[in-house]
Amino acid sequence: MSAAADVARTAATFESDVWLSKDDAEVDAKSIMGILTLAAGMGSEVVVKADGPDEEEAVRAVVALFNAKFNEEA
Repeated sequence: MSAAADVARTAATFESDVWLSKDDAEVDAKSIMGILTLAAGMGSEVVVKADGPDEEEAVRAVVALFNAKFNEEA
């Protein structure tokens, strides 16, 4: 599975709206196509935001995925 799919799948498990932003672009983190348009390659700085009843858990889960490097072997 791709990193974009992993992020979208993780974000979709939450009721809150979840967004990713890089530079001046912001996309819905539940959208694989949106994530791909960010073109956030390795080493990019991405901001995770959420709004809703489980926003803190959503942000933590998406950030954990990034910190774990999407559980991919280098």
